[in-house]
Amino acid sequence: MTCHSSLPTAVSSAPERRRRWTSTLLCALVLASSGARADDPGRLSPAERAALRTELAAVLTDTDPSRDRFDAEVWLISADAALTTFLGNVDERLQVLGIVWGEAARHGIDPEFALALMEVESSFDRFAVSSAGAQGLMQVMPFWKRELGRDADNLADPVTNIRYGMTILAHYLDVESGDAVRALTRYHGSRRDLSYPSRVYRVWNQRWRTRTLGEVRDLMSACYAARLRTCDAR
Repeated sequence: MTCHSSLPTAVSSAPERRRRWTSTLLCALVLASSGARADDPGRLSPAERAALRTELAAVLTDTDPSRDRFDAEVWLISADAALTTFLGNVDERLQVLGIVWGEAARHGIDPEFALALMEVESSFDRFAVSSAGAQGLMQVMPFWKRELGRDADNLADPVTNIRYGMTILAHYLDVESGDAVRALTRYHGSRRDLSYPSRVYRVWNQRWRTRTLGEVRDLMSACYAARLRTCDAR
């Protein structure tokens, strides 16, 4: 497939705009299927580390997750405007959104919630490096590459970084029986500090969340249960 960077213009016909959006999105999804900051390894039990290592290995070698591309196109168009604040480059935006959609679908995570986490972690700077050494869009710790024997993986690459980060987040959601607040504290590496999930919920509600309360009830329930001050819808 040859990918082009053109976007629909105001003078394009509706069928042409749809065709070009679809073509661009398919390219983003192909890129997503090619090819965290989690806790420090010392904070994970051997069993936890082994389980997460197995999940990461499976995801990183799976190149054909199923996706509903029509739903992806609709979502991409709505999310693109918000992401423009952080990424001015069209190709980069579409690539990131395509990867997020695919990995969110793989793990059953709200893609908009994932975008909120990425905003808090890196402000969508794929070259971001924290004082602790966490790298990329989702601030993945490099020790996971060593755990998997994949030292050549480039955590500044959006595909690689998001696949690592989303798998780690999904693992913590599973460990915490779907409680997003507790999963976020694990992801951040400080299970007693609620300021991090509070920030994620704040930007999710203020910038990313487009669905109704009923459609995101589990996420909101976790927020209310933790008595965070950023649970209210915008």
